[in-house]
Amino acid sequence: MPVLKILFTATTSYVVLFLSAKLIGHKQIAQLDSFDYVTGITIGSIAAEMATDLENPWQSFTAMVVYMLLTWLMTMIGMHSLRSRKFLNGSPSIIMQNGRLFPKNMKKAKLDLSDFMVMCRQQGYFNLEDIHLAVFEYNGKLTILPTAASRPVTPEDLRLAPAQEEMSTEVIMDGRVLEENLRRMGLNAQWLSKQLKAQGIDSARKVFLGLCDSQNNLTVYPMEP
Repeated sequence: MPVLKILFTATTSYVVLFLSAKLIGHKQIAQLDSFDYVTGITIGSIAAEMATDLENPWQSFTAMVVYMLLTWLMTMIGMHSLRSRKFLNGSPSIIMQNGRLFPKNMKKAKLDLSDFMVMCRQQGYFNLEDIHLAVFEYNGKLTILPTAASRPVTPEDLRLAPAQEEMSTEVIMDGRVLEENLRRMGLNAQWLSKQLKAQGIDSARKVFLGLCDSQNNLTVYPMEP
């Protein structure tokens, strides 16, 4: 039946698209280079055609697999060969250094002055004199190193030695206790219940989010009434 064929071809194309996305990796759209971007559009177009091609769906399926394998192969080549990586992704370009702009590098990177000024302002640099080094990365983002007088003051500048902060761990989400996270931190349900009661909460089901830091301090965000 045509409906069953469409269901099968659409499901198959969806699975192949998912596998293709996993091969490309966890990149945002802004981080995709031109090659990955064009490849993604091509694979998506073939997948859409395959979902409705009831006569010869295997032709589109074969083309998707070929594109997927070629994408994976190019990724592996780029990971293991520096020259290939530079050829495939390009290399960073120095746009500004020591108060001097480099028009040739801007032209090479297809970056005009207006776009450069916008990128600087987006990072909080409204005065170019505050920039020591500006590098246009191959993924289309601008990296800025401020001058020594313009960078934020750090604890090291003040000769302070603050304790290293660690990332908090979720122990309650949507009213459900994450017992695995508790065990990883060396804690248990009894400790959690005691901490909740100390904050006037009698059940984890009333907690939308519970976070525990490296010092075993529990921060609770209750459910909305």
